[in-house]
Amino acid sequence: MEAKTARLTVLIDPAKKKAFEELCETQDLTPSQVVRQLIRDYLSKHNVSYDSVSRGNPKVK
Repeated sequence: MEAKTARLTVLIDPAKKKAFEELCETQDLTPSQVVRQLIRDYLSKHNVSYDSVSRGNPKVK
């Protein structure tokens, strides 16, 4: 896990939020764990490096 964290606020339909939280619970995962994995997968899919914090555009491999 990363040494430092930053907050990401997401607005979502209450019914989807509830369904998401319930699904996460059945898989013994927190919603934050799932969202972090989704972000890692999305960055990887688009060949974006996130090894270090940079300013400006993300670094494409």
